[in-house]
Amino acid sequence: MAATKGKILYKVYRALSYGLSPLLYLHLRWRVLRGLEHPLRWPERLGRPSHARPPGPLLWFHAVSLGESLATIPIIKQCILRRPDLNILMTTTTYSAFQVVKNCLPTGVIYQFAPLDTAAAIDTFIAHWKPKVIILMESELWPNLILGASQHGITMALLNARMSATSFKHWSIPVFIPLISLMLSKFSLILPLSNLQAIRFQLLQAPPPIISFAGDLKFAVEDIGMSVAEIKKVEDLRAQLAQRQVWMASSIHRGEEEVILEVHKMLLEAHPNIVTIIVPRHPMHGKEIALEMQKEGQNVALRSQGENITSGTNVYVVDTLGELRYLYGITSIAVVGGSFLPGLAGHNISEAAAAGCAVLTGPYIAHFSSMVAKMQQFNPMSVLQVHGKLDLAEALRNLLGDDKVLEAHRLAAKHAQQALACGIIVGTWNSLHSNVLRSAFGVDDVHKCR
Repeated sequence: MAATKGKILYKVYRALSYGLSPLLYLHLRWRVLRGLEHPLRWPERLGRPSHARPPGPLLWFHAVSLGESLATIPIIKQCILRRPDLNILMTTTTYSAFQVVKNCLPTGVIYQFAPLDTAAAIDTFIAHWKPKVIILMESELWPNLILGASQHGITMALLNARMSATSFKHWSIPVFIPLISLMLSKFSLILPLSNLQAIRFQLLQAPPPIISFAGDLKFAVEDIGMSVAEIKKVEDLRAQLAQRQVWMASSIHRGEEEVILEVHKMLLEAHPNIVTIIVPRHPMHGKEIALEMQKEGQNVALRSQGENITSGTNVYVVDTLGELRYLYGITSIAVVGGSFLPGLAGHNISEAAAAGCAVLTGPYIAHFSSMVAKMQQFNPMSVLQVHGKLDLAEALRNLLGDDKVLEAHRLAAKHAQQALACGIIVGTWNSLHSNVLRSAFGVDDVHKCR
């Protein structure tokens, strides 16, 4: 009965997606004009390929944005090593992910933008690429994608699976339960981020046998490498900061800069030599921050303009993409944003920890609460969770005012990250291969992972 209701709801959703296709097309073109979609490759979002399909079996990985995409790359590398017989397709949704990921993917991996979840786009995409397996990251639960793939006999897995409290609340509405239950029943493997996430998926009627655990892939994101020119730019910045006290606020969302700049002013009283590095989530936001500060008469340097840090510079705004992992290497303190305003849900803290930064984050970390909890369980000093600008300013004063305390927090963060990252790639690959790839492709792992 529930399955029948789920199929009826899917038919309604599919019909609505057909009907709304003209509006979604106009919205897509509007995003192109705003620079939010690729100016030339935007038709890929309609399922139209820009690359020929190679012969042979094909495995499709999909992630939404940059963080999930980078977490996927180690598994793609395992797949290339252990299943060289497979073609690999990688898709992402956001333009910002494309700008970084296209330079990070191993040779031979095909990159495309992901299709919108309309019936026409999904059907066109699947008809061209004909994947045998789809591996989705985190929370990509789209009816046309999942149920359309199932109708074509495609095997599916969900890695780093998570569902926000808001999404769980929406899917738990009785009328939607049959649809989400039907969708989850089509997966051969779900690897949730935590016990809480596993419970949420089970409450939404995911079959218990398909749920397993391997750890958070974001703990194991690899160094993606730098060109000679990029290394020089980072080293030049390191030299400019050599005689200064430095802290960085990363992944800052709109509105959070007010918190960061107020804390910056508080710190200047006791540390006039300090430099605050601000890395906004979106580069255009960085330009806006710099412009507002310049209007106030403050000396701010903007990275995209190649501006140097002089003796009078106290704020450095990084309005570029793809450099965050390396910038963590030039600061001893990282405040990870997306966590200081209601409605936000945090960002990946493991990158800063891996670089050896003392790590701080705000109170709103829903998507990364499990990561923070695991690191704090390993060592309470590994992550400092603060509750507002006054709390943040006090924590930073303590770190900047005592080198031994700072070093202890840096070591705690690095050791926690290393311990938690150990074995995640191997565990994920083993689960994926034994539960999905072996049955779908019928060929064993050429280099068994032990």
